[in-house]
Amino acid sequence: MSETEAERLFAGGMRALARGDTLSALSFFEKAGRADDKPAYHSYLALCIAKERGQFQLAVTVCEKATAREPHNPVHYLNLGRIYLLAGKKADAIRAFREGLSHERDQEIIEELDRLGTRKRPLLPFLGRSNPINKLLGLALKKFGWR
Repeated sequence: MSETEAERLFAGGMRALARGDTLSALSFFEKAGRADDKPAYHSYLALCIAKERGQFQLAVTVCEKATAREPHNPVHYLNLGRIYLLAGKKADAIRAFREGLSHERDQEIIEELDRLGTRKRPLLPFLGRSNPINKLLGLALKKFGWR
């Protein structure tokens, strides 16, 4: 296959992904990755593997390889963070998103971080976040709209 064929397959995968059809996108990205060894193809393939097959460790490995080849491309960190979220690893996802932002400002990463939200400091910082006193005070103040 020629490079233009790989680009056509990748574009088809992106359209399928935008529609929410990750199974079709997976097929497109697999074919594009076989046709041309571009990191972007593998990065999106990894995301689809995580969504469709639930093979999170494989997806992380594939996406990290793409990231290692293009470390300044924030899209790889966006996909890696999304894979971590699918795997239930929120802290790792936030770390990946922040790493991507350190290379380049990306609106999709910012939106992902906004969706995740930020936690406020504990009311009594000398007690742990999970301390019942901090929890009860935080809930009470939130209920009254003071926090």
